[in-house]
Amino acid sequence: MTDGLLIEADGLGAVRGERMLFSGIHLTLRPGEALVLRGPNGSGKSTLLRLLAGLSQPSVGEVVRSRPHHWLGHRDGIKPHETPRQHLRHWGRAWGSQKKADEIAGHMGLERPMDVPGRLLSAGQRRRTALGRLLLVDRPIWLLDEPFNALDADGRTLLTELIASHRESGGGIIAALHGDAPFKASREVVL
Repeated sequence: MTDGLLIEADGLGAVRGERMLFSGIHLTLRPGEALVLRGPNGSGKSTLLRLLAGLSQPSVGEVVRSRPHHWLGHRDGIKPHETPRQHLRHWGRAWGSQKKADEIAGHMGLERPMDVPGRLLSAGQRRRTALGRLLLVDRPIWLLDEPFNALDADGRTLLTELIASHRESGGGIIAALHGDAPFKASREVVL
């Protein structure tokens, strides 16, 4: 891996069933950068993110990560009975975080639904809760699958500010997006 890189992917390829989703993907992520993954549904954006996160193995090629990462899939991972407070406390304990779940929930605009079960939360509240996990522990690499889905205008602004702050502190982002990116991308990878 070249010095200063957060992620380096070389010659990645993925097969789903009998179909090659993509091949020959080369990408790098440096501190402060934001890469946007583009392509139609089924082109392999989520698969590529899963490969970069180490959740799946590539059919060909390799991924090297030099620093810890956060993975945020397009599903929020909140259980139907779990409140935002419980969800953030659970992940805080699991990751050994010293940060307070209540403060993070407040920052994410979740004061009112803090103790509402997941099955009763709106899609936007569920997404904000999931995004709160990014703040529990400092990890330089954020791998985000459709992170703006279900967010209202205030939520989109909040996430855009979080991304800007993360990049300013030396973190890097790789995000799969369908629509326009509300942040300035360093590069785009089209599948």
